[in-house]
Amino acid sequence: MKSAFLYTSRSTRKVQSFQTNRDESIHYILPACNIRLQSQLSQPLVYPLPTAAACYPTSDPSGNCTDVIQNSEDGNWRSSMPGSMQFDNFETFMFKNGTIDSCYINTTITGSCGQGRVPVIGVDARSVTDIQAAINFAVKYSLKLVVKNTGHDLLGRSAARGSFVVWTHNMKNISYNTAFVPQGGPANDTYDAVTLGAGVQWHEAYDAVNQYGRMMVGGYSAGGSIGAAGGWLAGGGHSALSPTYGLGVDNAIEISVVLSTGEYLTVNGYQHSDLFWALRGGGGSTYGIVISVTYRTYPSLPVQVYNFQANITNSTTMQEMVVELMYSQTQFTDDGWGGYGSMTNQTMSFFYIAPNMTNGTATATTQAWTDYALSLEPWGVTSTATIYSVPSWYEFYWREWRKYDVHVASSVPGHGGKKIQGNRPVANRPCSRFSSFELMIPGGGKVNQIDPDSAGLNPAWRNAVVEVYSGFSWQDEASSTEIKGLIDQLQKGIQTMYDLTPNDSAYFNEASLFEINWKETFFGSHYSALKDIKNEYDPFKLFVVAEGVGSDDWDKELTCRL
Repeated sequence: MKSAFLYTSRSTRKVQSFQTNRDESIHYILPACNIRLQSQLSQPLVYPLPTAAACYPTSDPSGNCTDVIQNSEDGNWRSSMPGSMQFDNFETFMFKNGTIDSCYINTTITGSCGQGRVPVIGVDARSVTDIQAAINFAVKYSLKLVVKNTGHDLLGRSAARGSFVVWTHNMKNISYNTAFVPQGGPANDTYDAVTLGAGVQWHEAYDAVNQYGRMMVGGYSAGGSIGAAGGWLAGGGHSALSPTYGLGVDNAIEISVVLSTGEYLTVNGYQHSDLFWALRGGGGSTYGIVISVTYRTYPSLPVQVYNFQANITNSTTMQEMVVELMYSQTQFTDDGWGGYGSMTNQTMSFFYIAPNMTNGTATATTQAWTDYALSLEPWGVTSTATIYSVPSWYEFYWREWRKYDVHVASSVPGHGGKKIQGNRPVANRPCSRFSSFELMIPGGGKVNQIDPDSAGLNPAWRNAVVEVYSGFSWQDEASSTEIKGLIDQLQKGIQTMYDLTPNDSAYFNEASLFEINWKETFFGSHYSALKDIKNEYDPFKLFVVAEGVGSDDWDKELTCRL
């Protein structure tokens, strides 16, 4: 799903009778930004720079290059800068002739730092007023607008060449309410809930609710650096807890958002329910800019953990194991297990977790798989399986992940991440054609029990159990020819996934710009309704992202409306 260099050159809508060169127009209006826009903002305008900019010029670095090198794989460090993306390739721009404009941490590659796809100027949003000012300015000057929180977007939608960015990362308000009532709802419709500002990250959200003895459905990443109220929810929001409690979209109670008209709305099941529906799974940066999200919370409970590791020397046996594991997933998820794993031609490893399960039940519900794997020892399989208890989800999360500071992936340690990938949330069926892949178990169980039309999310998710994904990475010095070759390989892999699961979907947040029939793949039968909602709430067509709802009205580069 990580879409390499391909740019979502998210340009502006044609609200005027003439076209402008968006890359030039942003520079043209910089004086207006400094004079008119700055006076309306609570913070100084930001001028984003690529992650490695501090290392240039090489003869006299402008900043602390040692700091850049030491922290380049720290997701939280990257998210703290308006121009830094979690994967370096999304900071890079490739021209049609193959020339690459980038700012490499390895300064010996080109010796110079290019702006690439990193936005030129933007707003450090801290309030609704800041965002309204930024939106009104972007509409007035027909700017190419992007929204960035942490920069984890794996289709590169947090950046665009020559763009104007609204950076929501510092909107960190968190409020907990034991009797939250949705605006416009009856007094007896109450929830034990937490409201998160647009910039809150999962490590902050988990810390906050844990203080009240609560837990919540959320993302799972090293350091907890992913945003909790942005693209994660807009793409569906999967979690290791989803088989028990549902997806993020099933746990959102209320959302506040600013539209392209500048109007500030609070949406839920009682007011503007159509927009509330669309914001839950209909894609990020498409309908408006989210200010906050209110989520359900649950009592903090102990969790059981099942760890499985296997080494396989027989390729035929490996394929059989993959098939058997896929067939076993429905039972696992129905019993409440969810988790993550990976496989190659010779290895298989995964962990599952289940809240509020006894050790006896954990053993009983995993024994069949454990015994099956042990029975394959004569055919070249060496496996181990362990079960242990942890006092709470919070403790498990931080025990396993807080010790890691990185979220970005890289083929060169210390040099950021460069990656492309594709994924497919699939129903319970064989996947033996894959030679290597990662898998997540965010479906099944509760996810499958919820009405497919309850949220804008692709209905195929309600039949899915496993998300399968794979990808490619490369070194900084890779040429455009090498990168394009990797993209060709990725496209073949996507075709394989599609052939296996033609009626399933792809998780919008971990997908690819090369999906086959992207409208169906990302949104399914909901696309038409989502587009109608977008047209109603975004009359200026300000919010356009690659392969997002409404992007089919634009050219491939998202520069001109068709």
